[in-house]
This record gives sequence, C-alpha cells and structure tokens, in this order.
Amino acid sequence: MAPRTRTGVECAAARPDLLVGERIGLLTNFTGTMPDLSRNIDALVSAGVPLHHLFGPEHGLDGAVQAGESTSMDRDERSGLPFSDTYLTEGALLDEMIEASGVDALAFDMQDIGVRFYTYIWTMYDAMRSAARLGLPFTVFDRPNPLGGAVLSGPGVSESRFTSFVGRSDISQRHGLTAGELARLFAARDLTNEGLSLDLHVVTMEGWDAANDWSSTGLAWVPPSPNIPTLDSVYAFAGTGLVEGTTLSEGRGTTRPFEMIGAPFLPVEFAETLRGRDLPGVLVREIAFQPTFHKHAGETARGVQLHIVDHRAFDPVGTALAILETARDQAPDDVRSLNAGERLDPGDTGYALDRLWGSTSLREAINGTGEFAPLYRAPQRVGDVYDDTVLLYPR
Repeated sequence: MAPRTRTGVECAAARPDLLVGERIGLLTNFTGTMPDLSRNIDALVSAGVPLHHLFGPEHGLDGAVQAGESTSMDRDERSGLPFSDTYLTEGALLDEMIEASGVDALAFDMQDIGVRFYTYIWTMYDAMRSAARLGLPFTVFDRPNPLGGAVLSGPGVSESRFTSFVGRSDISQRHGLTAGELARLFAARDLTNEGLSLDLHVVTMEGWDAANDWSSTGLAWVPPSPNIPTLDSVYAFAGTGLVEGTTLSEGRGTTRPFEMIGAPFLPVEFAETLRGRDLPGVLVREIAFQPTFHKHAGETARGVQLHIVDHRAFDPVGTALAILETARDQAPDDVRSLNAGERLDPGDTGYALDRLWGSTSLREAINGTGEFAPLYRAPQRVGDVYDDTVLLYPR
C-alpha cells in the first residue's frame, strides 16, 4: 500500500512551532479534518496552537446549509472559540471584522476541489488581501487538489468586469494547483499588482503525488459541500458547473448533482446524440429525474447521467461544452443563459454564465447559433504554465 499523504494541518499539529502568531485566527470549516476525521480545531488546540478566533465560509462552519448560504453563530460549541461568518464579506468590512477579533495572525485550512468557481479559495483570497492591509502574517495548511496537479484546462477570467466570488482572479477553470500554490500565485501577482505585500507561509504536505488524484492519497473523502458528494462529482463539476448559468438543471436536488443534467424541454434524442460524440472517459446514460429543489423542482426533466469510467481521459470542460451545444441545437427556444441578475450574489446585475466562464463568449454561443469549437482549448500541463515560484510539489 502506498504511504498516506500527510496534510499541512497534520504536519502543523505535530510541529506547532511552524506557526506564526500568538492569537491566531483560523479560517476553516467541516472540511478541515485530521486523518482520523476528527476536527482540525480540536487537534490544533490540543497541540498547543494558540487559536483565538474562528472564521467560516459559504456553507458555514459545519456545512449544514446549501450553496449561497452560511450560518449565523457567535461561538463554536465544542472549542468555545468565538466565530465570525466571512461569506460575501470583503474589503474594508472584512478588515474591520478581522481587526475586531483581536487576532495577530491568520491561518487557512479548507479543502478546495481544484475548480475556479468553487468559492473556498476566494474566501482565502479575500482574507489574504485583508491580512496584507492589516500587516498580519498568513499561513496556509496545504491539502491535495482532488483532481490532481498535472493538468489545467478551461478559460480564466479575461477581464476585471467578469470577476466575482466565483472568480476573483485569472486562473483556469480547472486550475491544477493546491491552495498553498494558489496563495503563492495570488501573493506574487495579484497582491503585488495592488501594491500589497503579504507575509505568507505555507505548511506543505508530505507524500502528495501531483500526478494522481484524490484516490491515491490514502485519505478519507469528506464531501466539501452538500452538492459535491463524491470524487466523480468533483470531476463533473469542473465542467458542468457551467450549467448553473443556463436554463438546464445541473442536477441540484438529486443524489447526483453535476453528473445529472437535463430539463423538461429536452427531446428524447438528446442522450443518443450526445453519446454519438464519443466523449473520452465517460459513458452517457439516458435518464429522467425530478429535482426536489432548485431549477425545475418537482418537474420531470429528461437528460443524461455522466458515468465517468476513466478519470485521466475524461475532459470536464470539453464534455460540458458538448452538452451545452447539443442541448442548444435540439431545444433552441428553451436552452439559453439565465437572465442578468439571476443566480448571482446580491447586487450583481451581470450574467451568471459570464461569471462562470470568465467572458461573454459562451453566453453568446448558447443564445445564438455559433460554433462551440472555437471556445475549446486543449488541457495544458501545469508544469508548462507555472514555475517554482508557484509550485510546491514536483510536476
């Protein structure tokens, strides 16, 4: 049996001298587990780490709520530590929250999934900017990228007008980096461009092989949010997360979100046509389903379930584009992007699909008749894009 990956927080609990600060604020949630699935909070306190305050992201500290929600609580019941909800709090308001907590350093430990529009990394990004403005050291306890660290694919965020909490910065849709590597990239590029300087520390993993996905880590899988229950969900979400910005159901309200795609208006030929595209690494099964909530709730949707049979061959972005193009061609009057302001953060009047894709080009293709082929670019090797100023593990 291959040796198990040791996460950054496991290494930190064994060596608390690695941490900077006497009153540490920890940004974490239910994904911050130790190898035995006990909480990182309790392990760090037991190791003598001077935790002073907890900060939580979307879905809350305990993961009890759905996308776009967080929990309101003042204190973590088990540790007794005070708690603040940072979801959708940034800039001066986040600075004030952190300053009021009385911490003298910040640390981050959450499980990212390797996809630009998954929000935990943007909680980290916002906190890094606050730490730089406040002069606080910032430590990342690194964790594996569940998709591995070999390849990246999909577009970045092409212009600042498309930045949002599903993409604060220009990284690929499947970014191929760990949280610690992203922090190094953000600090060197984004914060520097703002004239900010951050005292950044990364507690690296031991034994992580970037060439392989989560299944090689020897770690138990903890669903990082209610609609990402399995590793297959992660692979699918790296592409079909785009469906959230359209009138199709992405499978929320089913037991297989992001693997089940459909709508009441899709024709019976949809699955057969999609199967005929010979998508690599995935089998397509015709299904009907009734979402219990979210888009088309209570209606019978016709569509497909993606059965990923070869994770290395599977191309999430290419598969998602094939789904969207096939659906548009077969139901052009009904398949479109959501309207401006739909399914967005409060006050955002843009298009959800533009935020997810990083530009207007996919929305224009779905709402028109243009070819999808020019939107696709082949996956790249992470080591061909980033160097050792970003990368912490061999590529």
